[in-house]
Amino acid sequence: MNNSIDEIMNLEEVARYLKMKPQTIYTWAQKGKIPAAKLGKEWRFKKSIIDEWFDRHIDEKFDDIKKSVSDKNE
Repeated sequence: MNNSIDEIMNLEEVARYLKMKPQTIYTWAQKGKIPAAKLGKEWRFKKSIIDEWFDRHIDEKFDDIKKSVSDKNE
């Protein structure tokens, strides 16, 4: 059974998925800014973990916006 949520992605696939440049994903992986595992010389990413990471970052951005709107309404 091949479940896409457990899909293992390479650097180029993650870059396409997030609509970013591969070099940015590579740099983030090296710096630990995006969840990744280095297998030999290649970076690998689990789609479900990338999805959770992205959702967390989006939620953090929305929290700032929500707080800003809330402060203006007080």
